[in-house]
Amino acid sequence: MVILDKRIQFPPVDTADEDGVVAIGGDLGTDRLLLAYRSGIFPWYKSEEPIVWWSPDPRCVLLPHHLKISKSMQTVLNNGRFRFTSNRAFVDVIENCKQVNTQKHNGTWITNAITSAYTNLHTLGHAHSAEAWQDGELVGGLYGIRMGNVFFGESMFSKVSNASKFAFILYVQQLQKEGVILIDCQQATTHLLSLGATLIKRSDFIKVLDENC
Repeated sequence: MVILDKRIQFPPVDTADEDGVVAIGGDLGTDRLLLAYRSGIFPWYKSEEPIVWWSPDPRCVLLPHHLKISKSMQTVLNNGRFRFTSNRAFVDVIENCKQVNTQKHNGTWITNAITSAYTNLHTLGHAHSAEAWQDGELVGGLYGIRMGNVFFGESMFSKVSNASKFAFILYVQQLQKEGVILIDCQQATTHLLSLGATLIKRSDFIKVLDENC
């Protein structure tokens, strides 16, 4: 297992263990985080642990033109129940993601250090959010990192049914119009697969990053 020091570098992703762990340690500084994403690596760890850096194989991704919208979701999109925005409430989105994860899992990987680091990335123009509003209240959303023509999704939340799906679908459509060709979903869930996500080899994922970040 590679233990990172102060140098801003990572071992090759093909040295990851069978779970996808590339390295541990280091920090959440801007330069290290940007290098991580550009290299196909992301941090995910519990607050009492050292930082753990991951690059799973296979990788769950969504090609925007493969986005699936069910009939029921199309109705939600058309009925005006929610209002969509992007980059209007980044801090609130990440805080809500943190609260939802804590309630579901009796703890969260979105630590105070993660919140601070990604809020800083947002200030610098690297991290972005999408929001779903209902009657003036933030009820769903997601956040992640944009590098070139790739968006790296990090987390989403929903306070009412279909709010996160609403924000996700409209944001994917927006990103597609902006030229994004791939959305990194990190690891597969039933929710993401139902929206059109699929699994690809890590080597293919890295090739896309090399050409589009």
